[in-house]
Amino acid sequence: MDAFLTAAFYKFVDLPHCQELRAPVLATCEARAVKGLVLLAPEGINGTIAGRPDDVHAVLARLRDHPPLADLQHKESFSERAPFHRMKVRLKKEIVTMQVPGISPSRMAGTYVKPEAWNALISDPDVVVIDTRNHYEVELGTFAGAINPQINTFSDLPAWIARWQAQRRSTAADPPSQPKVAMFCTGGIRCEKSTAYLRSLGYESVYHLEGGILKYLEQVPAEQSLWQGACFVFDERVSVKHGLVPGPHQLCRACRQPLPEGAQSSPYFEVGVSCPRCYATTSDAQKNGARERQRQWELGKAR
Repeated sequence: MDAFLTAAFYKFVDLPHCQELRAPVLATCEARAVKGLVLLAPEGINGTIAGRPDDVHAVLARLRDHPPLADLQHKESFSERAPFHRMKVRLKKEIVTMQVPGISPSRMAGTYVKPEAWNALISDPDVVVIDTRNHYEVELGTFAGAINPQINTFSDLPAWIARWQAQRRSTAADPPSQPKVAMFCTGGIRCEKSTAYLRSLGYESVYHLEGGILKYLEQVPAEQSLWQGACFVFDERVSVKHGLVPGPHQLCRACRQPLPEGAQSSPYFEVGVSCPRCYATTSDAQKNGARERQRQWELGKAR
């Protein structure tokens, strides 16, 4: 049986005194040997943690002891190896960075659509389907017919939306009618914030996939699925497929992006140092520093 439980969770909720949570959450994780990352911000919480099942559930119970997080939902998956090697609890301005003030997903998010109803929504020809993830995530897989904004980070999305709106206006003979928009992301957090942003721009018919791609892959049978490819995840699994089975992809530990096909045979690939995506973006000094980090990581793993 797979020994390690990974729990992913987030919740947009007012946490004006989030800094007071940091120490007790970190202490509970360390006492239980749970590893991963938890982000705390005035707009809510976002985290992925892993460890022995009883220990992970104990951390989740500690989080739910805080009244605003009493109904915190999480997603579970299992693995044979520990997906994280450290535990960090960080204070942030946003739990998912958009850099647009005044957006409140807890009050402004679009309509939730459950995985079993998602196919019908995105098959409607009047619905514009937008993938809100980064370009390297979309490369591994996406829903059939979805628009890929080709963004490098989530904070690039508002600028892309502005260009998309301008293009629609410039190509329409008359002022374009407001479309229905369906947005999706890995676990739900980015599309929840992006639908809130669209609503702040005046869009009324805005929807997002409840629980994200991961919940869809967990609940929708492969034979009924409109998903194509694998889903990138931000842990040692790198990608997952239907049933949340780990995919075949590997990670560049330098840029933290999935390795492109054939990357390992490229002269620009060096384990822990560079891949064809990132080789040209780092200096020789940075590559030497990465070599030393890789050496220390291998020594630690051996011990």
